Amino acid sequence: MPSVQSDFSLRAGVQGDVEAIGAVTRDAFRDHPHSRQTEALIIDALRVAGALSLSLVAERMERIVGHITFSPVTITGGASGWYALGPLAVAPEAQGAGVGTALVWQGLRHLRQQGAAGCVALGEPAYYGRFGFRSTPALRLKGAPAGCFLARPFVRVVPLGSVSYHAAFDLADPADWSFP
Repeated sequence: MPSVQSDFSLRAGVQGDVEAIGAVTRDAFRDHPHSRQTEALIIDALRVAGALSLSLVAERMERIVGHITFSPVTITGGASGWYALGPLAVAPEAQGAGVGTALVWQGLRHLRQQGAAGCVALGEPAYYGRFGFRSTPALRLKGAPAGCFLARPFVRVVPLGSVSYHAAFDLADPADWSFP
């Protein structure tokens, strides 16, 4: 996995970051055409439920400019060790500077080191494809637009089944997503 050099640093999110994470997330998705403005609420609900497996922040000059969350998913058939990537948010003024890329690579690296079997994401195939995510008929997410539900396995065998995100994601309906 490539490393990204820039004027920001990455670290684990801590309780004192909650307000800044919410602000960055709201700013990042404010004008996003696929957003229902629920991303910050999803992160809060995951935190309250104890379902944040990994929370990473990017800081520039002691200010949080990016955040990524990973949470466990369930797969019919009982496969374990799979996680969902998202929400991923980068402050508008920091977009295009490699912040999101660095957060994704660091998060995937951490999951792999912890023995995860894989990670799923709902999003732009062109963006997430850079990290090894691919659409696969083996894993399905009800309501997801064709080709936009992606998997990044860390093991040889990809399970077969339907994926369920944590209940916090019920705030966002995957059927509302449409990608060019």
